Amino acid sequence: MHSLFDKEHTENAIARLEKITADQQSLWGKMNPAQMMSHCSATMVVARDQREIKRIFLSYVLGSLIKKEFYNDNPVKKNNPTHKTFIRTSDADLEKERQELIGHLRAFQEGGIEKCTARPHAFFGNLTKEQWGLGMYKHLDHHLQQFAV
Repeated sequence: MHSLFDKEHTENAIARLEKITADQQSLWGKMNPAQMMSHCSATMVVARDQREIKRIFLSYVLGSLIKKEFYNDNPVKKNNPTHKTFIRTSDADLEKERQELIGHLRAFQEGGIEKCTARPHAFFGNLTKEQWGLGMYKHLDHHLQQFAV
């Protein structure tokens, strides 16, 4: 399994990010490349413990039942619902968003487990820091596949 705590996995993801162009079409979903990178950066802010997202009611019922889906080897389902905090619809500058996301990825990897959030995930609830590293890689990989890289 891949984790953003692993330097090799993080650098591989960054190399894939660098292949994305502004006019690249997604294979599914509504986001363009810059919006996707902004979306992924916003999730990294949470994983880096720089912002807390309150849990929604439904997460207390379903989150613990399906939380393994966040960090297991099964692919993320396409067009899953997105927490309103992470929805991106406005235009953004691709290079600015790319550099911001790369900065978050490297800071997360270099900070290691000690700098990762210990707060509950907004939907899946309590996770170990190792599960955060696996889940954040899985989420990023899902969006890289969305743009065929």
